[in-house]
Amino acid sequence: MIAILDYGSGNLRSAQRAFELTGHKVVITSDSKTFLGADAFVVPGVGAFGACMKQLEDVGGASLVKEAVATTKPLFGICVGMQILFSQGEEKGSHSGIGFFQGSVAKLAAPVLPHIGWNTIDTNCATFEGLKDQMFYFVHSYAVKTAPADAQITWTTYGERFVAAVERNNIFGTQFHPEKSGDAGAKLISNWAARI
Repeated sequence: MIAILDYGSGNLRSAQRAFELTGHKVVITSDSKTFLGADAFVVPGVGAFGACMKQLEDVGGASLVKEAVATTKPLFGICVGMQILFSQGEEKGSHSGIGFFQGSVAKLAAPVLPHIGWNTIDTNCATFEGLKDQMFYFVHSYAVKTAPADAQITWTTYGERFVAAVERNNIFGTQFHPEKSGDAGAKLISNWAARI
């Protein structure tokens, strides 16, 4: 079973449908026992970094995410759900993240924001097997621009180079929305789910 954490943020139903394509049962839950009892975890996120962290903290979600990672079962963070895995966010003030990865989520230096559209990626991450020539769908204005030393990084460029995905041990996250990225997104989710 894959559990999607419901803490008041994220495009939950489309994420649920996308992860169900793997053949696994998928539940959307805010219940700690149900969430931690799953075989894999998804942390969605839509909106600003600080607001997302507040919503997460209000329901004890940050502790749940830490407990989930400690199980060593696979965890997938999507968009702001990936950003909050970093130590700092600079959107609408400075905010602390959960801090699995050292790095700051900062405003992109690009002529037009938000960045909305399809980008190719530059990756050597195993989770992207068969996808190195594919495009993924992004909707954001802030991103991580420096790679944490202890992680595999997938890059893309919009105005400047930034982290499109991050991976270390059982933690995987994407700045883009795999659930909105068509066949490429479905294949990526399938690759990730193969770990379960």
